[in-house]
Amino acid sequence: MRTPGVLIVLRHGESTANAAGLFTGVLDAPLSEQGIREANGATALLNAALSLDVPQIDALPHPAVPVTLFTSTLARARQTATIVAAGLARPLEALVSDWRLNERNYGALTGRSKDDVRAEFGEAQFLAWRRSVAEAPPAMDDRLFDEFAATALFRALPPAALTRTEALSDVIRRVDAFLAECVDPLLARGRTVLVIAHGNSLRALCAVLDDLDAAQIRDLNLPTGQPLVYRFDSGGHPTMPGGRYLDSVTALAAAITLANEGGT
Repeated sequence: MRTPGVLIVLRHGESTANAAGLFTGVLDAPLSEQGIREANGATALLNAALSLDVPQIDALPHPAVPVTLFTSTLARARQTATIVAAGLARPLEALVSDWRLNERNYGALTGRSKDDVRAEFGEAQFLAWRRSVAEAPPAMDDRLFDEFAATALFRALPPAALTRTEALSDVIRRVDAFLAECVDPLLARGRTVLVIAHGNSLRALCAVLDDLDAAQIRDLNLPTGQPLVYRFDSGGHPTMPGGRYLDSVTALAAAITLANEGGT
């Protein structure tokens, strides 16, 4: 039951791979300079929202309520989380990394230019790999899989953290398990939970929270650096479907830009 607490979700700031137009997935790219600015901007929005001095967020918990921050194990999310944690004007109860929040694995497309993939396979297949719930990209070959498996990041994680490819439905299953195990018990105790993750793992999270169908998931775009707030009714359902962005004007414009570029 998610009733008493507040859940805030935040997509990490722009990464260097985002800026280069690459299929990123499990590629462990850091934040770009723009991404660092977005992380700092998100921190400022959160501080305003978590302050009693701002009338527009009277519904958020009292500033004395500590924040538990969850993030993925990938550098761009962890870097965003570090920036937010350092600047957050609210007690931080814990900062926990969980691989189940990692970005979707794009398989053999990982590290490839999105423009090149679109040109090679056509717009319909490009969008199916990027936006559909059930269709996974081509699997990594042995060379690429072994290259990722040998990194310090994946050597430190359980084998399930690195697959050869993933459909969004696979991400939904692991994120659903994360919510049930880690987030719901905290929200039931009235805590404020902040989740900093990725475009697809947060699409998966919103799909679970809002019980979205395949078409709604396909059309969902979450911009970088824009905190999204969920509160819940007595039945554990979001009081506002889709949540509420702290800067709705900027977030909506960024989501439209994302959609025009082919989506998250």
